[in-house]
Amino acid sequence: MATDYYDILGVSREADDAEIRRAYRKLARELHPDVNPDAAERFQQVKSAYEVLSDPEKRRIVDLGGDPNATAGGGFGGAGGFGGAGFGGLGDIMDAFFGAAGGGGGRGPRGRVQPGEDALIRIDLTLEECAAGVARELTVDTAVLCERCQGGGAEAGSHPVPCDTCGGRGEIQNVQRSFIGQVVTARPCPVCRGLGEIIPNPCQQCAGDGRVRARRTVTVQVPPGVGDGMRIRMAGQGEVGPGGGPAGNLYVEVTEAPHEYFERDGVDLHCHVGLPMTAAALGTTLRQRTLEGDEELHIDPGTQPGTVHTLRGKGMPRLRSSGRTDGRGDLLVHLDVAVPEKLDARQTELLRELAALRGEEQPEYAGQARNGLFGRRKAGRTR
Repeated sequence: MATDYYDILGVSREADDAEIRRAYRKLARELHPDVNPDAAERFQQVKSAYEVLSDPEKRRIVDLGGDPNATAGGGFGGAGGFGGAGFGGLGDIMDAFFGAAGGGGGRGPRGRVQPGEDALIRIDLTLEECAAGVARELTVDTAVLCERCQGGGAEAGSHPVPCDTCGGRGEIQNVQRSFIGQVVTARPCPVCRGLGEIIPNPCQQCAGDGRVRARRTVTVQVPPGVGDGMRIRMAGQGEVGPGGGPAGNLYVEVTEAPHEYFERDGVDLHCHVGLPMTAAALGTTLRQRTLEGDEELHIDPGTQPGTVHTLRGKGMPRLRSSGRTDGRGDLLVHLDVAVPEKLDARQTELLRELAALRGEEQPEYAGQARNGLFGRRKAGRTR
Protein backbone atom coordinates (compact mmCIF):
# COMPACT_ATOMS: atom_id res chain seq x y z
CA MET A 1 0.00 0.00 0.00
CA ALA A 2 1.04 3.63 -0.52
CA THR A 3 2.78 5.47 2.33
CA ASP A 4 0.38 7.35 4.61
CA TYR A 5 2.08 10.75 4.76
CA TYR A 6 -0.76 12.26 6.78
CA ASP A 7 -0.27 9.64 9.51
CA ILE A 8 3.47 10.31 9.61
CA LEU A 9 2.84 13.98 10.40
CA GLY A 10 -0.12 13.19 12.63
CA VAL A 11 -2.60 15.38 10.75
CA SER A 12 -5.96 14.70 9.12
CA ARG A 13 -6.44 14.52 5.36
CA GLU A 14 -8.38 17.80 5.58
CA ALA A 15 -5.49 19.68 7.22
CA ASP A 16 -4.58 22.98 5.58
CA ASP A 17 -1.06 24.17 4.76
CA ALA A 18 -0.66 25.98 8.08
CA GLU A 19 -1.57 22.86 10.10
CA ILE A 20 0.84 20.73 8.08
CA ARG A 21 3.62 23.28 8.57
CA ARG A 22 3.05 23.47 12.34
CA ALA A 23 3.00 19.69 12.69
CA TYR A 24 6.24 19.39 10.76
CA ARG A 25 8.03 22.04 12.79
CA LYS A 26 6.96 20.44 16.06
CA LEU A 27 8.14 16.98 15.02
CA ALA A 28 11.33 18.32 13.47
CA ARG A 29 12.32 19.98 16.75
CA GLU A 30 11.71 16.73 18.64
CA LEU A 31 13.35 14.36 16.16
CA HIS A 32 16.27 16.35 14.73
CA PRO A 33 19.49 14.26 14.93
CA ASP A 34 21.21 17.02 16.90
CA VAL A 35 18.54 16.67 19.59
CA ASN A 36 17.64 13.00 19.31
CA PRO A 37 20.38 10.95 17.59
CA ASP A 38 18.31 7.76 17.82
CA ALA A 39 15.45 9.24 15.77
CA ALA A 40 17.34 9.88 12.53
CA GLU A 41 15.19 7.50 10.46
CA ARG A 42 11.97 8.89 11.90
CA PHE A 43 13.19 12.43 11.19
CA GLN A 44 13.78 11.56 7.52
CA GLN A 45 10.25 10.13 7.28
CA VAL A 46 8.77 13.32 8.73
CA LYS A 47 10.86 15.46 6.40
CA SER A 48 9.79 13.41 3.37
CA ALA A 49 6.12 13.60 4.41
CA TYR A 50 6.29 17.37 4.71
CA GLU A 51 7.96 17.73 1.30
CA VAL A 52 5.12 15.72 -0.25
CA LEU A 53 2.16 17.34 1.52
CA SER A 54 3.48 20.88 1.08
CA ASP A 55 3.60 20.39 -2.70
CA PRO A 56 0.05 20.76 -4.17
CA GLU A 57 0.68 18.41 -7.09
CA LYS A 58 2.27 15.70 -4.96
CA ARG A 59 -0.49 16.02 -2.36
CA ARG A 60 -3.06 15.56 -5.11
CA ILE A 61 -1.39 12.30 -6.10
CA VAL A 62 -1.50 11.13 -2.48
CA ASP A 63 -5.20 12.01 -2.24
CA LEU A 64 -5.82 9.92 -5.36
CA GLY A 65 -4.21 6.94 -3.68
CA GLY A 66 -0.77 7.20 -5.24
CA ASP A 67 2.73 7.81 -3.94
CA PRO A 68 4.76 10.54 -5.70
CA ASN A 69 7.99 9.31 -4.08
CA ALA A 70 7.62 5.71 -5.13
CA THR A 71 9.69 4.36 -8.01
CA ALA A 72 9.49 1.28 -10.14
CA GLY A 73 13.12 0.40 -9.45
CA GLY A 74 15.82 0.02 -12.08
CA GLY A 75 17.71 3.27 -11.62
CA PHE A 76 21.24 3.85 -12.86
CA GLY A 77 20.92 1.99 -16.12
CA GLY A 78 17.81 -0.15 -15.68
CA ALA A 79 16.84 -3.15 -13.64
CA GLY A 80 20.31 -4.59 -13.87
CA GLY A 81 22.08 -1.32 -13.00
CA PHE A 82 25.85 -1.17 -12.44
CA GLY A 83 26.65 -3.74 -15.06
CA GLY A 84 23.93 -6.23 -14.10
CA ALA A 85 25.30 -6.96 -10.63
CA GLY A 86 21.78 -7.68 -9.43
CA PHE A 87 21.06 -4.31 -7.83
CA GLY A 88 17.89 -2.52 -8.86
CA GLY A 89 19.16 0.97 -8.06
CA LEU A 90 20.84 3.13 -5.45
CA GLY A 91 18.35 2.04 -2.78
CA ASP A 92 19.26 -1.60 -3.33
CA ILE A 93 22.96 -0.80 -3.02
CA MET A 94 22.30 0.89 0.32
CA ASP A 95 20.27 -2.16 1.37
CA ALA A 96 23.11 -4.42 0.37
CA PHE A 97 25.64 -2.70 2.62
CA PHE A 98 23.44 -1.82 5.54
CA GLY A 99 20.91 -4.64 5.47
CA ALA A 100 23.06 -7.01 7.53
CA ALA A 101 22.25 -5.18 10.71
CA GLY A 102 18.51 -5.36 10.57
CA GLY A 103 17.22 -7.09 7.50
CA GLY A 104 17.14 -4.06 5.18
CA GLY A 105 13.70 -2.46 5.19
CA GLY A 106 12.15 -2.07 1.75
CA ARG A 107 11.10 1.10 0.03
CA GLY A 108 7.46 0.11 -0.19
CA PRO A 109 5.15 -0.20 -3.18
CA ARG A 110 4.85 2.53 -5.74
CA GLY A 111 1.42 4.06 -6.04
CA ARG A 112 -0.93 2.96 -8.77
CA VAL A 113 -1.76 6.60 -9.51
CA GLN A 114 1.18 8.38 -11.16
CA PRO A 115 1.50 11.73 -12.91
CA GLY A 116 1.45 11.64 -16.70
CA GLU A 117 4.29 12.45 -19.06
CA ASP A 118 4.70 15.74 -20.89
CA ALA A 119 4.18 15.75 -24.65
CA LEU A 120 5.75 17.81 -27.44
CA ILE A 121 4.29 18.72 -30.82
CA ARG A 122 5.61 21.11 -33.48
CA ILE A 123 3.72 23.53 -35.69
CA ASP A 124 4.89 25.40 -38.80
CA LEU A 125 4.08 29.11 -38.94
CA THR A 126 4.77 31.88 -41.43
CA LEU A 127 6.34 35.17 -40.38
CA GLU A 128 2.95 36.85 -40.77
CA GLU A 129 1.33 34.29 -38.44
CA CYS A 130 4.10 34.78 -35.87
CA ALA A 131 3.52 38.53 -36.02
CA ALA A 132 -0.27 38.49 -35.78
CA GLY A 133 -0.81 35.44 -33.59
CA VAL A 134 -3.05 32.60 -34.60
CA ALA A 135 -5.39 29.94 -33.21
CA ARG A 136 -4.47 26.51 -34.53
CA GLU A 137 -6.22 23.18 -34.05
CA LEU A 138 -3.82 20.32 -33.44
CA THR A 139 -4.43 16.59 -33.55
CA VAL A 140 -2.63 14.80 -30.73
CA ASP A 141 -2.17 11.06 -30.20
CA THR A 142 -1.95 10.66 -26.43
CA ALA A 143 -3.13 8.78 -23.34
CA VAL A 144 -6.55 9.82 -22.03
CA LEU A 145 -8.63 8.78 -19.03
CA CYS A 146 -10.42 5.46 -19.49
CA GLU A 147 -14.12 6.28 -19.59
CA ARG A 148 -15.15 2.75 -18.64
CA CYS A 149 -13.39 2.62 -15.26
CA GLN A 150 -12.66 6.36 -14.81
CA GLY A 151 -9.01 5.59 -14.09
CA GLY A 152 -9.63 2.98 -11.39
CA GLY A 153 -8.46 0.13 -13.62
CA ALA A 154 -11.10 -2.36 -12.43
CA GLU A 155 -14.41 -3.54 -13.77
CA ALA A 156 -17.52 -2.54 -11.83
CA GLY A 157 -17.68 -4.38 -8.50
CA SER A 158 -13.98 -5.28 -8.53
CA HIS A 159 -11.31 -3.62 -6.40
CA PRO A 160 -7.53 -3.91 -6.02
CA VAL A 161 -6.35 -6.45 -3.44
CA PRO A 162 -2.90 -6.93 -1.85
CA CYS A 163 -0.51 -8.99 -3.93
CA ASP A 164 -0.01 -12.50 -2.51
CA THR A 165 3.49 -12.81 -3.96
CA CYS A 166 5.03 -9.79 -2.22
CA GLY A 167 2.51 -9.42 0.58
CA GLY A 168 1.61 -5.91 -0.56
CA ARG A 169 5.19 -4.59 -0.25
CA GLY A 170 5.65 -4.16 -3.99
CA GLU A 171 9.09 -5.77 -3.92
CA ILE A 172 10.72 -9.10 -3.27
CA GLN A 173 13.77 -9.30 -1.03
CA ASN A 174 16.57 -11.80 -1.32
CA VAL A 175 19.02 -12.46 1.54
CA GLN A 176 22.48 -13.72 0.64
CA ARG A 177 25.57 -14.32 2.72
CA SER A 178 28.80 -12.60 1.74
CA PHE A 179 32.14 -11.63 3.25
CA ILE A 180 30.50 -8.51 4.71
CA GLY A 181 27.65 -10.43 6.28
CA GLN A 182 24.07 -10.71 5.17
CA VAL A 183 23.35 -8.89 1.91
CA VAL A 184 19.72 -7.95 1.33
CA THR A 185 18.70 -7.03 -2.18
CA ALA A 186 15.27 -6.07 -3.41
CA ARG A 187 13.60 -6.00 -6.79
CA PRO A 188 10.09 -5.03 -7.95
CA CYS A 189 7.56 -7.79 -7.61
CA PRO A 190 7.10 -9.39 -11.07
CA VAL A 191 3.43 -10.17 -10.38
CA CYS A 192 2.19 -6.72 -9.33
CA ARG A 193 5.03 -4.79 -11.04
CA GLY A 194 5.91 -3.01 -7.82
CA LEU A 195 2.39 -1.80 -7.07
CA GLY A 196 1.84 -4.01 -4.06
CA GLU A 197 -1.66 -4.87 -5.24
CA ILE A 198 -3.39 -6.57 -8.14
CA ILE A 199 -6.81 -6.17 -9.75
CA PRO A 200 -8.64 -9.51 -9.93
CA ASN A 201 -11.00 -8.27 -12.63
CA PRO A 202 -9.23 -5.54 -14.63
CA CYS A 203 -11.09 -3.12 -16.88
CA GLN A 204 -11.64 -4.65 -20.29
CA GLN A 205 -11.06 -1.35 -22.05
CA CYS A 206 -7.73 -0.27 -20.51
CA ALA A 207 -6.49 -3.64 -19.13
CA GLY A 208 -6.18 -2.11 -15.66
CA ASP A 209 -3.97 0.85 -16.63
CA GLY A 210 -6.69 3.44 -16.07
CA ARG A 211 -5.97 5.13 -19.40
CA VAL A 212 -6.19 4.38 -23.11
CA ARG A 213 -4.53 5.70 -26.24
CA ALA A 214 -6.72 8.05 -28.24
CA ARG A 215 -6.56 10.82 -30.81
CA ARG A 216 -7.98 14.15 -29.74
CA THR A 217 -8.02 17.73 -31.01
CA VAL A 218 -6.75 20.66 -28.98
CA THR A 219 -6.71 24.35 -29.88
CA VAL A 220 -3.53 26.29 -29.20
CA GLN A 221 -3.61 30.09 -29.01
CA VAL A 222 -0.32 31.33 -30.45
CA PRO A 223 0.37 34.85 -29.13
CA PRO A 224 1.75 37.59 -31.41
CA GLY A 225 5.53 37.81 -31.37
CA VAL A 226 6.50 34.14 -31.09
CA GLY A 227 9.61 33.02 -32.92
CA ASP A 228 11.39 29.95 -34.19
CA GLY A 229 12.11 27.42 -31.44
CA MET A 230 9.80 28.99 -28.84
CA ARG A 231 7.52 26.67 -26.91
CA ILE A 232 3.96 27.31 -25.74
CA ARG A 233 3.00 25.45 -22.57
CA MET A 234 -0.51 24.02 -22.37
CA ALA A 235 -0.93 22.90 -18.76
CA GLY A 236 -2.66 19.57 -18.22
CA GLN A 237 -2.97 18.81 -21.94
CA GLY A 238 -0.31 16.09 -22.00
CA GLU A 239 -0.68 12.39 -21.26
CA VAL A 240 -2.93 11.20 -18.44
CA GLY A 241 -0.88 9.23 -15.92
CA PRO A 242 -1.24 5.56 -14.97
CA GLY A 243 -4.22 4.92 -12.74
CA GLY A 244 -5.90 8.07 -14.04
CA GLY A 245 -3.15 10.26 -12.56
CA PRO A 246 -2.94 13.99 -13.35
CA ALA A 247 -2.07 14.76 -16.96
CA GLY A 248 1.29 16.19 -17.90
CA ASN A 249 1.77 19.31 -19.98
CA LEU A 250 1.65 19.70 -23.75
CA TYR A 251 4.41 21.83 -25.25
CA VAL A 252 3.87 23.30 -28.71
CA GLU A 253 7.16 24.22 -30.41
CA VAL A 254 7.09 26.84 -33.15
CA THR A 255 8.95 26.35 -36.42
CA GLU A 256 9.07 29.64 -38.32
CA ALA A 257 9.42 29.38 -42.09
CA PRO A 258 11.97 31.66 -43.85
CA HIS A 259 10.36 34.69 -45.47
CA GLU A 260 10.82 35.60 -49.13
CA TYR A 261 11.37 39.30 -48.41
CA PHE A 262 12.04 39.96 -44.71
CA GLU A 263 14.81 38.61 -42.52
CA ARG A 264 14.06 38.49 -38.81
CA ASP A 265 16.49 39.52 -36.06
CA GLY A 266 14.65 39.22 -32.76
CA VAL A 267 11.90 41.83 -32.89
CA ASP A 268 13.50 43.73 -35.79
CA LEU A 269 13.01 43.00 -39.48
CA HIS A 270 15.50 43.63 -42.28
CA CYS A 271 15.03 43.88 -46.02
CA HIS A 272 17.10 44.98 -49.02
CA VAL A 273 15.80 47.36 -51.67
CA GLY A 274 17.51 47.83 -55.02
CA LEU A 275 17.79 51.55 -55.92
CA PRO A 276 18.83 52.81 -59.37
CA MET A 277 21.91 55.02 -59.39
CA THR A 278 19.93 57.94 -60.79
CA ALA A 279 17.24 57.62 -58.08
CA ALA A 280 19.92 57.59 -55.39
CA ALA A 281 21.45 60.75 -56.83
CA LEU A 282 18.23 62.66 -57.52
CA GLY A 283 16.05 61.31 -54.68
CA THR A 284 12.70 59.60 -55.09
CA THR A 285 9.73 58.07 -53.27
CA LEU A 286 9.28 54.29 -53.09
CA ARG A 287 6.40 52.07 -52.08
CA GLN A 288 7.84 50.06 -49.18
CA ARG A 289 6.35 46.73 -48.15
CA THR A 290 5.63 46.14 -44.45
CA LEU A 291 3.76 43.49 -42.48
CA GLU A 292 0.80 45.85 -42.29
CA GLY A 293 0.73 46.95 -45.93
CA ASP A 294 2.65 49.33 -48.21
CA GLU A 295 4.02 52.67 -47.03
CA GLU A 296 5.80 55.54 -48.75
CA LEU A 297 9.57 55.63 -48.26
CA HIS A 298 11.23 58.95 -49.11
CA ILE A 299 14.75 58.75 -50.52
CA ASP A 300 16.83 61.91 -50.15
CA PRO A 301 18.98 63.17 -53.05
CA GLY A 302 22.55 61.96 -52.78
CA THR A 303 21.69 58.75 -50.94
CA GLN A 304 24.80 56.58 -50.64
CA PRO A 305 25.08 52.79 -51.08
CA GLY A 306 24.50 50.96 -47.81
CA THR A 307 22.21 53.62 -46.38
CA VAL A 308 19.70 52.15 -43.92
CA HIS A 309 16.25 53.66 -43.42
CA THR A 310 14.57 52.70 -40.13
CA LEU A 311 10.79 52.50 -39.96
CA ARG A 312 9.99 52.68 -36.27
CA GLY A 313 7.43 50.22 -34.91
CA LYS A 314 7.10 48.27 -38.16
CA GLY A 315 8.87 45.14 -36.94
CA MET A 316 7.64 42.20 -34.84
CA PRO A 317 5.61 42.50 -31.61
CA ARG A 318 7.62 42.25 -28.40
CA LEU A 319 6.47 39.15 -26.55
CA ARG A 320 6.58 39.42 -22.77
CA SER A 321 6.95 36.49 -20.41
CA SER A 322 3.25 36.73 -19.57
CA GLY A 323 2.36 35.99 -23.20
CA ARG A 324 1.20 39.56 -23.91
CA THR A 325 2.89 41.98 -26.28
CA ASP A 326 4.47 45.32 -25.47
CA GLY A 327 5.31 47.47 -28.48
CA ARG A 328 7.00 46.43 -31.70
CA GLY A 329 10.47 46.31 -33.15
CA ASP A 330 11.65 48.24 -36.22
CA LEU A 331 11.91 47.58 -39.95
CA LEU A 332 15.37 48.36 -41.30
CA VAL A 333 15.46 48.98 -45.06
CA HIS A 334 18.93 48.53 -46.57
CA LEU A 335 19.37 50.49 -49.82
CA ASP A 336 21.48 48.76 -52.45
CA VAL A 337 22.42 51.30 -55.14
CA ALA A 338 22.56 49.54 -58.50
CA VAL A 339 25.13 50.64 -61.09
CA PRO A 340 24.06 49.88 -64.68
CA GLU A 341 26.13 47.19 -66.34
CA LYS A 342 25.25 48.07 -69.95
CA LEU A 343 24.79 51.53 -71.46
CA ASP A 344 23.79 52.49 -74.99
CA ALA A 345 25.60 55.25 -76.85
CA ARG A 346 23.30 58.05 -75.72
CA GLN A 347 23.45 57.01 -72.07
CA THR A 348 27.23 56.80 -72.24
CA GLU A 349 27.42 60.27 -73.79
CA LEU A 350 25.20 61.76 -71.07
CA LEU A 351 27.24 60.20 -68.30
CA ARG A 352 30.47 61.48 -69.85
CA GLU A 353 28.99 64.97 -69.94
CA LEU A 354 28.00 64.65 -66.28
CA ALA A 355 31.47 63.40 -65.37
CA ALA A 356 33.01 66.38 -67.20
CA LEU A 357 30.74 68.84 -65.44
CA ARG A 358 31.70 67.33 -62.06
CA GLY A 359 35.39 67.03 -62.89
CA GLU A 360 35.31 63.29 -62.53
CA GLU A 361 36.57 62.17 -65.94
CA GLN A 362 39.75 60.68 -64.45
CA PRO A 363 39.71 60.19 -60.63
CA GLU A 364 43.25 60.48 -59.30
CA TYR A 365 42.79 57.94 -56.49
CA ALA A 366 40.39 55.03 -56.49
CA GLY A 367 37.69 55.56 -53.92
CA GLN A 368 39.18 58.74 -52.42
CA ALA A 369 38.89 62.43 -53.14
CA ARG A 370 42.08 64.39 -53.84
CA ASN A 371 42.12 65.71 -50.29
CA GLY A 372 41.19 62.37 -48.74
CA LEU A 373 43.20 60.30 -46.32
CA PHE A 374 45.48 58.67 -48.90
CA GLY A 375 45.88 61.94 -50.77
CA ARG A 376 47.14 63.67 -47.64
CA ARG A 377 49.57 60.84 -46.95
CA LYS A 378 50.97 61.04 -50.49
CA ALA A 379 51.32 64.80 -50.29
CA GLY A 380 53.22 64.45 -47.03
CA ARG A 381 55.64 61.98 -48.57
CA THR A 382 56.45 64.22 -51.54
CA ARG A 383 57.20 67.27 -49.51
